[in-house]
Amino acid sequence: MKKSKCLLISAILGTLYLVYVISYFINGVASTSGSDQIGAGIATALVAPHMFLLALAVLFNWIGWAARVRWAALTGGILYCVSGLLFLLYVVFEIPSIILSFVGFAKMKKAKTKVQEVVSQE
Repeated sequence: MKKSKCLLISAILGTLYLVYVISYFINGVASTSGSDQIGAGIATALVAPHMFLLALAVLFNWIGWAARVRWAALTGGILYCVSGLLFLLYVVFEIPSIILSFVGFAKMKKAKTKVQEVVSQE
């Protein structure tokens, strides 16, 4: 059984977005001083659940692709959705990963049923 290209693309896009979000907010805190730093810290704290769930989604997405396990691909797609709901301003960047995760999950199901059909015919 081949590895899912959709899951791979989703994992790469999710990883790139995760690196962007983390570097953006870390640099925002590090490049300010005084009261601006407090505001940047509060903003980072508000976005932290989004970043945490995004990191989990990326992790499960990579696991689903590497190990070819359906449950990890589905978990990654769901976590992308929840992460997007927590920070609606940036959900646009997650939509491709969400779609590709669920498409990859669905294609894994089809591939598995074809294998089961071949085995049952023998």
